Amino acid sequence: MRLTGADYDEVDGRLAAHDAFLAARYPGERADRQPVHTVYIPADRLDGFREWGDEALRAMDEHDFPWSVPGVREKLAREPIEDLRVDFEDGYGVRDDDQEDAAVRKAAEILRAGDRPPFLGLRVKSLEATTRRRSLRTLDLFLSSYQDDQFMLTLPKVSGAEQVATFAALLDKLEHAYGLAHGTLRFEIQIELPSAVLAADGTATVTRLLTAAAGRCTGLHYGTYDYSAAAGIAAAYQAMDHPVADHAKAVMQAAAAQTGVRLSDGSTNILPVGSRTEVQEAWTIHHRLVARSLERGFYQGWDLHPAQLPTRYAATYAFFREGRDIAVTRLQRYLARADSGIADEPATARALASYLLRGLNCGALEDAVFTREQLLEFL
Repeated sequence: MRLTGADYDEVDGRLAAHDAFLAARYPGERADRQPVHTVYIPADRLDGFREWGDEALRAMDEHDFPWSVPGVREKLAREPIEDLRVDFEDGYGVRDDDQEDAAVRKAAEILRAGDRPPFLGLRVKSLEATTRRRSLRTLDLFLSSYQDDQFMLTLPKVSGAEQVATFAALLDKLEHAYGLAHGTLRFEIQIELPSAVLAADGTATVTRLLTAAAGRCTGLHYGTYDYSAAAGIAAAYQAMDHPVADHAKAVMQAAAAQTGVRLSDGSTNILPVGSRTEVQEAWTIHHRLVARSLERGFYQGWDLHPAQLPTRYAATYAFFREGRDIAVTRLQRYLARADSGIADEPATARALASYLLRGLNCGALEDAVFTREQLLEFL
């Protein structure tokens, strides 16, 4: 051997800065619960969100829900909405200041008045010049009435890192002003413009967005219709499974991998309303798209109507239950170093454990053979 201790020390020294960068930027996937969906409700229609479960169950009964998946009805009765976003952006529209101020105060009052979903947040208007000041006013006014450590903000129509950096700095100022601990205010970035994926110089903008967020960004959410329209896709062909959407989401996925920043797919605008035939056709589309997203590693999506909840949970529960036994067997064989037809490596074992843990967290699995503590050890 020719290398000395000094040689080892030299290599450690030369790579110390890179080691620190990797630890900070790529800490690995988070082990806490991720909601399976985000429900966007316009602020002026928020008062009915606690009835969404009942409405979803009625839709199942009235229109002969075609999938029989155990646990779905119980989920809708117990926890129909996992993640609620009070919407002051596209779903709410443009109102005069007095109207929006009143809606902000009313929304805070409604949220304080009873049970709330386990995840909750606010979508403000974008930081584009035309809506910037209204966006900040709504955020400030809402925080004056409602504060919660688990509260999430959604920043829409992001076009560049400057907007993200500015928003992160503003949240720091608001935390100080309201006496909140540093890092309390976190946000998701909505990817709704091609310029948020590909920069003018050909680099991936989305990686710059994550850097500019200074650790406050927890998620990247794909906006199906704004993005498709901006990319020039005709309205009839705008969809979650269009190639334009798949390209954007693949870039998002690569940028967010191992950073702890989570991904959410968008929504379908084909709502399950109307006749029995129309509702069932919409359910078929939604069920297929939810399953497709899950297969591609997008474990969260948007829902816009109560009758979409049955297909959200039916597709999600089926995804985890159908793969449970295989995942358990592969993980057991990996631990036992047993020979099998699949040569799993440590990274795959982590993926298997993550899959089972997600199934437990959303209620799809009641038993994964392994305990939560054992699964967490893999991550």
